[in-house]
Amino acid sequence: MKIKKDINEKIFRSYDIRGKYPTELDDDTFYTIGLAFGSYIKSHGKTQCVIGHDNRLSSDCLYEALKQGILETGIDVISLGLCTTPMYYYACIKLQVYSGAMVTASHNPKDDNGLKFAFDESGNCKGQEIMDFLNYIKAGNFSKGVGKLSTYDIKPDYFELFKNSLDFGSRTIKVVLDPGNGTTSMIAKELYECFPVNVIVINGQSDGRFPNHHPDPCVEDNLEQLKKKVLEEKADVGLGFDGDGDRLGVISNTGKFIPTDQYMIIIIRDIFDKVKKKEFLYDIKCSKAVSDEIKKLGGKEICYRTGNSYTKAKVREENLPFGGELSGHVYFRDRFPGFDSGLYAGLRLVEILSKTDKNVEDLLEGITHYYSTEELKIPTTDSKKFEIVDKIEEYARNKTYKFLTIDGVKVLFDDGWALVRASNTGPNLTARFEARTEERLKELQEEFLSKLEEFNK
Repeated sequence: MKIKKDINEKIFRSYDIRGKYPTELDDDTFYTIGLAFGSYIKSHGKTQCVIGHDNRLSSDCLYEALKQGILETGIDVISLGLCTTPMYYYACIKLQVYSGAMVTASHNPKDDNGLKFAFDESGNCKGQEIMDFLNYIKAGNFSKGVGKLSTYDIKPDYFELFKNSLDFGSRTIKVVLDPGNGTTSMIAKELYECFPVNVIVINGQSDGRFPNHHPDPCVEDNLEQLKKKVLEEKADVGLGFDGDGDRLGVISNTGKFIPTDQYMIIIIRDIFDKVKKKEFLYDIKCSKAVSDEIKKLGGKEICYRTGNSYTKAKVREENLPFGGELSGHVYFRDRFPGFDSGLYAGLRLVEILSKTDKNVEDLLEGITHYYSTEELKIPTTDSKKFEIVDKIEEYARNKTYKFLTIDGVKVLFDDGWALVRASNTGPNLTARFEARTEERLKELQEEFLSKLEEFNK
């Protein structure tokens, strides 16, 4: 291994490190990051850290490179090996070692990889912290030492956490699980069978090539197999998980895709009378239906910027019982430690179903209906995407539209909204639209997509 002098700065993104292997990041990159990470936490009085990796084909070698770099700084490494990101989060909590790193590219394509990392109890690094860490790497002032390596099996503790955090009713729910060949493949069936649940699994072999579909369960097209199996088995619900296990996708008993913001409404309705603090967080991409429901219940809402590292930290800082974002990350703090676990989120829905004769769609009765698009991705360049967002803001200002700049630009109308953001995980713009009628939705799309096309030339 050698220190990477010309490290690719583009892999340092808003909430993690992410890029294509081996062109944008490679073993030497992760060895260098390991040296920097170990040196940085050592300079802040830390003596050990926790590391894990997902099941991508490149994760083993990147993990070994990262581990070697950290050990050479004199920091002791607690190695979890192959695990889901939520298992890594819980290991840090259980061991009370909050400095750590997880080798994963989450829901990205199979050729990508990356790193989620934390220096201390404040959680995953994000924003300026990541840029400061990049500058620290470039300075190259790395410590030297000989760290000790130990291993830890978090699985028994993780299973016990679930058993202590769930309470099922008398109805046995039939569930189809789709780990999508990702890292949850290792534990999903065994974990769900710890509970009174009838479990069927598809795409349950661990395979970092993700041969059956892209590993993002919050894109409806990726859940076609799950829909088909739910209908075929006459199951009560289908649950899909992403590559590293921190996101959830839901299919109803009729094969309908249930977006995360609607899942969140089900959860908020269920826990509202059971929690003291009746305040809930959702990200700027969520439907206005979430806001409507919280107000209807008499609760307080926090609309926040998108990004797992940001939303999870905000839920913790505000001591909220629950929060989440449209991308499938949700955080329970009513009887769970507050990190995002797709498997746990799925079981919370199954738990609700086990205590009622209603199905998933019945649980959504009475919500305000809006017409909305999926999150649309518009390819551009990393250097250009922020300029385009600025131009959309200027356009909205010139039109005297009302808008928010919590994250990108969300233009607000009495009968809908348009959102344009710079993606934090790739060279894309993302856009989403919502309106009270299909006609108005089409108008909003045409207006803003034409502007994006104009500004993206």
